[in-house]
Amino acid sequence: MHDHAPPSPVEAEPPAAMSVAELEVFLAAEFPQMFNARSGMRIEAAWYHGARVRQAFRPEMLRPGGTVSGPVMMALADVALYVAVLASIGPVPLAVTTSFNINFLRRPAQRDLLAEAKLMKLGKRLAVGEVAILSEGHPDPVAHVTATYSIPARHSV
Repeated sequence: MHDHAPPSPVEAEPPAAMSVAELEVFLAAEFPQMFNARSGMRIEAAWYHGARVRQAFRPEMLRPGGTVSGPVMMALADVALYVAVLASIGPVPLAVTTSFNINFLRRPAQRDLLAEAKLMKLGKRLAVGEVAILSEGHPDPVAHVTATYSIPARHSV
């Protein structure tokens, strides 16, 4: 999970259902409260079953004690996993989080955060994934997330 790169073409994964540019336009339209010019989130890469999303560091993200707040990391992980789902199935606005678990492993540095999302199972109605959150420049994750997304039936999209 921590190889920091999308799979190589040799692995013969299907192509992404949406490009980074298409994902950014989709999220800005469908999820503007989390993905907008002020949020500081940016999709760095997206591929079938995975994505990497960056959260730019801003001082207002800090909680008392000078550490990045948990809600910032949770939002980043949720968006990264949503991007991985969309990159795998295409534009489905009503795919929603149904389960979310986070383990905070160590204090993040006051730097950008990187979320590396990987789908562990992708079915017709559910996607299960994990996300490693890292502080830029540090190899060890600061948090680990597992989550499940509910995917609506195609006729209800």
